[in-house]
Amino acid sequence: MKTSAPVHIAPVHVVGGGLAGSEAAWQLLQSGVPVILHEMRPVRKTEAHATDGLAELVCSNSFRSDDATSNAVGVLHAEMRRADSVIMAAADAHQVPAGGALAVDRHGFSAAVEERLRAHPLLEIRREEVTGLPPADWGRTIVATGPLTSPALAEAVRAATGEDSLAFFDAIAPIVHRDSIDFDIAWMQSRYDKPGPGGTGADYVNCPLDRETYEAFIAAIIGGEKTDFKEWEKSTPYFEGCLPIEVMAERGPETLRFGPMKPVGLTDPRTGRSPHAVVQLRQDNASGTLWNMVGFQTKLKYGEQSRIFRMIPGLQNAEFARLGGIHRNTFINSPRVLDGVMRLKAAPHLRFAGQVTGVEGYVESAAMGLLAGRFAAAEALGQEIVPPPATTAMGALLAHITGAANPDTFQPMNVNFGLFAPLEGKIRKNERKQVMARRALEDIAAWAEARPAAA
Repeated sequence: MKTSAPVHIAPVHVVGGGLAGSEAAWQLLQSGVPVILHEMRPVRKTEAHATDGLAELVCSNSFRSDDATSNAVGVLHAEMRRADSVIMAAADAHQVPAGGALAVDRHGFSAAVEERLRAHPLLEIRREEVTGLPPADWGRTIVATGPLTSPALAEAVRAATGEDSLAFFDAIAPIVHRDSIDFDIAWMQSRYDKPGPGGTGADYVNCPLDRETYEAFIAAIIGGEKTDFKEWEKSTPYFEGCLPIEVMAERGPETLRFGPMKPVGLTDPRTGRSPHAVVQLRQDNASGTLWNMVGFQTKLKYGEQSRIFRMIPGLQNAEFARLGGIHRNTFINSPRVLDGVMRLKAAPHLRFAGQVTGVEGYVESAAMGLLAGRFAAAEALGQEIVPPPATTAMGALLAHITGAANPDTFQPMNVNFGLFAPLEGKIRKNERKQVMARRALEDIAAWAEARPAAA
């Protein structure tokens, strides 16, 4: 519901129009607080973005599992839906089949988020780069510049906090045109035939590899020519949840077969057996013409990607809509520099949100934007800031980045049940996830309903 802001409520500035910035802006707007949203694209482009749209997905199109009964990210989905998340609403409206996962048409999703924001009368969008730390005279500001924070702004943050930024590499998987896939070899199936939101249980393209083909493929990946890193990038660690395939292959010949190429839950209809290894592709757009190679982030050079990936049975004639890539992601040492409600200790008028805070994943980033937006709205309206309970997915992530994590070893983290407040009493091991999920959804209900609101 649209609201009108009293003239005395100063606008909150939001720097960055990605998932976290868009979500933060939405929460502020829905509370009746005006927003000035700063987005540097297209004035300044990044290494990974292809458009100037708000909430553009630059890597995978998957929001991962949508199971809210026993999966932590599925619980996070459900919590955000209850809290009126614009990101989850757009994802639900533009979902594509993906087994048990929630995947989206990336272009329809981005357009939907931008349309809803632009329709709000309290929003102003400024297409400009913020090259330094936002000034104090802006008042309350949320920095949600994401993992591709511009070097000038990153340097300003370092100068203000006295802390070196940490960084890791994130890689982009290739996208294949469906009509170039050989379905005399490939087949459609989800693992264990499990249907997901909008799916049928046959939502992935599967390309089988026998032992000989798999071993030749691994050798080609290891021997393939890779992108060279600049000197300052060489000591930057990868995020373990998004390793390039060549890094996994170098860890041992079986690593990929027990990772993204695992054949469990899949049966090749030509043989009636599970293959030695499999490459899966997930639908990437609503029309089903583009398919993403699941888990195939890579720093192989483009020519090598085309040559090596066409060794995969079923992809021997593959045409690529996008080849893989790699870029440097930056995040701050949040447990050391942020307070419990995401304000920068050295400059409390600034909040940080999204992946730049050291959460990993689309949904986690958007969730931190949701919290930052609600916290800033409460401040702007003179109301009490109430964090979500630590028993919830959002509360667990907030606690992790604002103090629970060790600042000396801090690295990006996906939501997981290990971050949730412990259960009380004796619970059977095989029931713990379900009990934690139920508890989280019960405990988030009152918090989600109590959005800050202008009088």
